[in-house]
Amino acid sequence: LVVLGVASYRDLGLDIFPKVDIPTVTITTRLPGASPEEIESQITRKIEEVVNTISGLDELRSVTIEGQSQIFATFVLERDVTEAANDVREKVSGVTSQFPDSTEAPIIEKFDPDASPIMALVVSGKRSPREITEIADKRIKRQLEAVKDIGAITLVGERKREIQVVIDPFRLQAYGLSIQQVKAALQQQNVEVPGGRLTADRHEAGVRTLGRIENVEEFSDLIVAERQAGPVRIRDIGRAVDGEEEARTLSRLDGKNAVSMLVRKQSGTNTVQVIDRVKAKLEEIQKTLPGDMRVEVIRDQSRFIKGAVEAVQGHLILGAILSSLVVWLFLGWRNWRPALIAALSIPSSIIATFTIMSAAGFTLNNITMLALAVSTGIVIDDAIIVLENIFRHMEEEKRTPLEAAVTGAREIVLAVVATTLSLVVIFLPVAFMGGLVGRFWRSFGLTATFAIMVSLLVAFTLTPMLASRFLKQRAPERHDGERRVRWYGLLERAYEWLLI
Repeated sequence: LVVLGVASYRDLGLDIFPKVDIPTVTITTRLPGASPEEIESQITRKIEEVVNTISGLDELRSVTIEGQSQIFATFVLERDVTEAANDVREKVSGVTSQFPDSTEAPIIEKFDPDASPIMALVVSGKRSPREITEIADKRIKRQLEAVKDIGAITLVGERKREIQVVIDPFRLQAYGLSIQQVKAALQQQNVEVPGGRLTADRHEAGVRTLGRIENVEEFSDLIVAERQAGPVRIRDIGRAVDGEEEARTLSRLDGKNAVSMLVRKQSGTNTVQVIDRVKAKLEEIQKTLPGDMRVEVIRDQSRFIKGAVEAVQGHLILGAILSSLVVWLFLGWRNWRPALIAALSIPSSIIATFTIMSAAGFTLNNITMLALAVSTGIVIDDAIIVLENIFRHMEEEKRTPLEAAVTGAREIVLAVVATTLSLVVIFLPVAFMGGLVGRFWRSFGLTATFAIMVSLLVAFTLTPMLASRFLKQRAPERHDGERRVRWYGLLERAYEWLLI
């Protein structure tokens, strides 16, 4: 059990909270240039009408702005979010044909807490935003995307290259043209069209029309329309500029041009391990960058996770040590063997619980670590009861350690099982709490239950075996009975004082 627990511990994810699927589905639909009123009447209401018929729907709300409709469908917690998303896709696909022309396909996504960024990087340097974007995209982002368990990397403040065609409206009007004709000409003449296959004897070759414009100057020669005086080209009504896209986001570092990179991991993976891999890869990438470029980590979720989990781990270890000291004091401070045997049940039960946690899909987080910390003082109870009865058989009935282990453990099976089950019925109902809070505390109740049940197995296997091999019969000490009576008397008086 311990070996399996150690192997499972290495595979357990490390996160701040348990993974909770919130049954919320978003439907995002875009129609560039349309007014909010048109979006609402032509898209939002039609989607709401069909989504409203899905079973288990708890709340439906929408946000309509210029060119975009976004609908949030929240289902009851008992509804599986994947099934709900599939139902939404089926309903929405039936009304897409009723949308206005040029409407983009609806984007249907289920809300995933793991989709939030776990890390933020900033790439900065004494260069133009376009140059920084090129370096961040081609030399940093593409290499980081190859790191294991990386889901997506989003750039903020980037300025990508963009060929802009600037049209003079007065010249356009003078030639009797519209901006739609210019747009159509650009789309039709700047395209590569597949031409099929060319077969000759045993050879076959693909044919395609090379219609892509290679440089900016060629845009000026595009023909927009034909007139009696000759063709009207782009240079007659405007000009082509090799520039950068319009600024929609902004990123700065210490007042300098910068590009931020938001790193997202794959759902259900270990946050700390992913961030460690990204940092290791960044060290390699930094060596290949120009001297004036630097990459800094400005937000790192693993720092908080490590601090929180290490604090709980420290409490768990401290609790185990204190529990062992209490057992050592009460089982006989001169004889350390019984205390050591009882104390071994703590790491055995806790480590073995990692196997069941891994099988249940849990991660090491604040909730599960809290359950293990609470269980630290509980998992030793069964071992103490069994060990004390074995010790009694050795001292009072003068049995050998092996005989005392077999007889003592057999005598109190029902009592120990009853004690363990009484603890299980306290923690197990926590796993079946309703609502969003119940989703978070489910792992707490099950983890504590797992640890307690494993402690029952340890109490009837490991504890008797160690007692039969390592306990020794003590030689009767003078006034030993009087000393015990004196200790029990002190404990009784202390208990009475507490009651008063």
